[in-house]
Amino acid sequence: MKGVTIHQLRCFDAVVEEGGFQAAAEKLHRTHPTISAAVKVLEEQLGICLLDRSGYRVTLTEAGQAFHHRAQLLLREVEGLGGFAANLAAGEESELRVVIGDLCPLPEIVGLLRKFFDGRKTHLHLHFEAISGPWERLFDDGADLIFHHIDQSDARIDFIELSAVRLVPVVAPGFLDFPKSGEVTQRQMRDRVQCIIRDTARHSPQQNYFLIDGSPRCTVDDQFMKKEIILQGMAWGHMPLFMVAQELQDGRLLSIAGKHFPGNSVRLAAARLRNGSHGPVASRLWDYIAEQANSLALEHAP
Repeated sequence: MKGVTIHQLRCFDAVVEEGGFQAAAEKLHRTHPTISAAVKVLEEQLGICLLDRSGYRVTLTEAGQAFHHRAQLLLREVEGLGGFAANLAAGEESELRVVIGDLCPLPEIVGLLRKFFDGRKTHLHLHFEAISGPWERLFDDGADLIFHHIDQSDARIDFIELSAVRLVPVVAPGFLDFPKSGEVTQRQMRDRVQCIIRDTARHSPQQNYFLIDGSPRCTVDDQFMKKEIILQGMAWGHMPLFMVAQELQDGRLLSIAGKHFPGNSVRLAAARLRNGSHGPVASRLWDYIAEQANSLALEHAP
């Protein structure tokens, strides 16, 4: 890799992503000969052919595919380092973008943020997203931090575990027109309206959970609306236990959990991109969340 420059790697990456030298030149605001020369010198320095130029569109060789993957990782690291340096030069970030997912306990999470941001000049952009919306924002570089359940095996993210959230299937008294004397089955619930949360992802595949195929549905934007719909006897659905514990205790809601509707438990976390640009305020917020994580225990007995 002696002599290889970031400029060469950016030119090579642009050719691959744009599908040609001219398109890469336009993207990088360079001339076609400049891009072509940079990639040619890169290949000579490496001693390998990265691009197949025999077709109408240039394509990666087998060696080029492997090298391009590693080059992209390095370029992301460089971009993150540049952003971090800019944040350091500024002293503190002018703004932070935080996304709260639909299963989060708002009083606890917002209270955590309030205590941290009290007296700070950093502008907090706070967003609410549901289902796969928080993940999409994070991976699209539309968020510096999210509070949501995550895939903990995803190597792209760092995370801090916060709390367990139990999801339980609930109905209002009188919603069922049959005696709840035993296990409620999916067949018994198939003709009854099921309330679900709308996935706020814009281009990612839409995700739905606990759906009974063929059942009528009522779709809402958040858990508060969903809870009210269920309390009013308009539909049934799965709710975070911490949101309905009091209603289950005083009889305003009934659990139909059992063999056919076991519910689920998810782990909420604070998450950020591992290779992202984390300035001084974002880093202090991350450390503060880690210190306070144990205080967000949310499991309630029904």
